[in-house]
Formats: sequence, structure tokens, C-alpha cells
Amino acid sequence: MTLSVLLDWTIQTVIAFVATIAFSIIFHSPKNQYIFAGFTGAFGWLIYIVHMHFWSDAVFASFFAALGLTYMSRIFSFARKAPVTIFLISGIFPIVPGAGIYYTGYHIFMNENAQALSVGMETIKIAIAIALGIGIVVSLPRFFFTLRKAEKKGRTS
Repeated sequence: MTLSVLLDWTIQTVIAFVATIAFSIIFHSPKNQYIFAGFTGAFGWLIYIVHMHFWSDAVFASFFAALGLTYMSRIFSFARKAPVTIFLISGIFPIVPGAGIYYTGYHIFMNENAQALSVGMETIKIAIAIALGIGIVVSLPRFFFTLRKAEKKGRTS
């Protein structure tokens, strides 16, 4: 791994952080949650680009990014006493396959059916992978996301 790759990952992660905060503003998230939503989006994007660097599979990269950012969203939700959607909806912004949706529509209108089908199927796979990643983490019990203080087991007589 070279310094230029690490620099590229850093720049992309910072851009994802800023873009997620911008989306949080558009989404009307509470101002005191902007930074945490930004961390969520940046974390998800970092997982995505690292996975793409080593394995080059957008579907699995999207799945693992969704797992990571949903887990972080739930942690922030409990820690900040805010709804998980504040962090999740804004945080998922960087990994949503918007370009795939656009190019699917473009190829349909240009009557390039084979290309539309190819891009469309990849986009659907990514969307399903993201939904599965979210579903898995959201279905986990609460104790995975909270820190519990050790209970005292001794009794006083």
C-alpha cells in the first residue's frame, strides 16, 4: 500500500464526511447531530473504498459499508439519545448507487437495452445488499450498542 493510496482514501473520507453533513442539513437533522452523521457517512465510505481497493466488488463493498454505517448509526443513536434515522439516512448517502440509477435510465432512453439491463441489474444488487446490511444490524438486540455498567452482585444484610 502506497502513500498515494492512503492520501486518496483520506481525501475521499473527508469529502464523504462533508457531503454527509451537507445532506444532514438538507434532511433537516438537528444541528447538534451533524458531526456524528458526518462520521457515520465517512465511516461507511471508508469501508466501501477499502473493500473496493482489495476485492473490487461493488455489491459486497456496499453490503459491508451498510453493515458498518448502520452499526455506527445505532451506537450514535443510543449514545446521543436520538433516532437512528438521523444518522442512518444521512450516513447512507455516500454509498447509494445514484449513478447506477441514472445510467440505467439513460441507457433505457437511448434504446441501449443490453447496457441498461447490465447497469440496472448491478444497481439492483447494490440496493439489495445495502438493504440487507441495514436489516441485519437493525435486527440486532440493543445490548450490542450500549455500554452497561457492571451490576453489583453483593447484598447488604
